[in-house]
Amino acid sequence: MSDLLRAGAVLLVVAVQPAPSLAIIPRAKLTPATLSAFDRFVREREDVFERRIAGNPFLWAEEKPERLRRLRRDGLVVEPLAADGAIGAGEGLIHDWLGAVFLPGATLDRTLALVQNYDAHKNHFAPEVMDSKLVRRQGDFFQVRLRLRKHKVITVVLDTDYDVTYRRLGRTRAVSRSYSARIAEIESPGTATERALPPGEDHGFLWRLHSFWRFEERDGGVCLEFEAISLTRGVPRLVAPIVNPIVHSLPRESVEATLRNLRQALARGPASD
Repeated sequence: MSDLLRAGAVLLVVAVQPAPSLAIIPRAKLTPATLSAFDRFVREREDVFERRIAGNPFLWAEEKPERLRRLRRDGLVVEPLAADGAIGAGEGLIHDWLGAVFLPGATLDRTLALVQNYDAHKNHFAPEVMDSKLVRRQGDFFQVRLRLRKHKVITVVLDTDYDVTYRRLGRTRAVSRSYSARIAEIESPGTATERALPPGEDHGFLWRLHSFWRFEERDGGVCLEFEAISLTRGVPRLVAPIVNPIVHSLPRESVEATLRNLRQALARGPASD
């Protein structure tokens, strides 16, 4: 079958199916070259993160007066840090988005307590977080397991493990780093035949997810900044109508949803923590 006919067949399926199936999307493989490109990118962002901690301003939102005005006016700002939010990495794409939210009336201690209560993330961050569990804690180091639901045209369910480290920087500031240790796409989730596909040998909607967090108590609340760096497959031309909305829109939407849900959870009061 020619490329033109294949493209026509895929578009026909998209047109007649209200919820296209993953079965029509070819699987992808995470290659060493793609992973190496991602790791290099993350190391560069780690250096920026550490320089910001040591320098001034501490917050990204303070770099530009207009950005700070938007944060004060709207309570939430989200921007891409890599081109339009995605850059090529071998056969994959790196997505880098940073968001800032102001949490009025919050304290640093209470904000950290809520974020570190990983067993409750399934309540605060639903429907994207379907299940959550603290696997192990040792001081400021956490091992966390989340089941994620990504929905955009199609639905993808992922089991994900993270290593998370927190660091207090005095009375009013703290930072955190989160690194995905394992991401496995779930085939037939919620059925008797549910199984995890081998990591890196799936549909490629999320291969890595690392994040950097900054917290500062100020101005009668807490300013929180969240940078999410994710790695996905590239977009095959034949399935671009299905894949593009997932790999390009979801990273930004996930950052926005995380910050909005966190603000709502803190606003509900201590009973919800």
